[in-house]
Amino acid sequence: MDDELLKFKNTGIERARQPGLLHQAGWLLTRLVAAFLFLSVCMVVVYRFVPVPVTLTMIFDPNGITNEWVPLSKIDRNMVDAAIAGEDGKFCQHHGFDQEAILKAWERNQEGGRIRGGSTISQQTAKNVFLWQGGGYVRKALEAWFTVLIETIWGKRRIMEVYLNVAETGIGTYGVEAGAQRYYRKPAAQLSRVEAARIAAAFPQPKVRAVTGATGFTRRHGNTIARRVNTVRADYDTCVYQ
Repeated sequence: MDDELLKFKNTGIERARQPGLLHQAGWLLTRLVAAFLFLSVCMVVVYRFVPVPVTLTMIFDPNGITNEWVPLSKIDRNMVDAAIAGEDGKFCQHHGFDQEAILKAWERNQEGGRIRGGSTISQQTAKNVFLWQGGGYVRKALEAWFTVLIETIWGKRRIMEVYLNVAETGIGTYGVEAGAQRYYRKPAAQLSRVEAARIAAAFPQPKVRAVTGATGFTRRHGNTIARRVNTVRADYDTCVYQ
């Protein structure tokens, strides 16, 4: 009888402990989420004014880092317009996400073959600055969160400035200033329309697409971007140059 009573008491104690453990786990999870939200907002606010010193992509690049931060005022408008023409034609119209491009990318991916994305310049900037390369639902969810933050806190001009300073432009080369110096021996402030278009054409795959001496698709894509620059300047870069 005593053994049965003791067993009953122990069972009751274990049942009483379980809600306590769940409460503690929930409290800890809530604190962690709150800390992440607070720190992420703080980081975005800081980078609204301070140049991004380094990114995870740069840190883990086995080829080293060549990067020189320059303000947008020292980047030729041809480069800005080429980036819009090549990467995100609706940059000034959307609020971080191009739903039409995302839908088209999803439809193409259902057909098989190489996976295509529908990321905007804002999404790419969020990923490049705060996250890591690669896919996965967790990374995409974090990318969406940071995209909302930079659209809200930075605005379009700052997003473009950061994008053009951290985007990979070649093997171990980051930012259009480093790219312009590497490929054309001149600063980004002096890029011609064709030169800017060639750099923009290499953005999606900078390690394999040649900027100088480009052939095949890269050359054709660069020529297409160059032709679009005037159109972008007339109607699609007003959020950067107001």
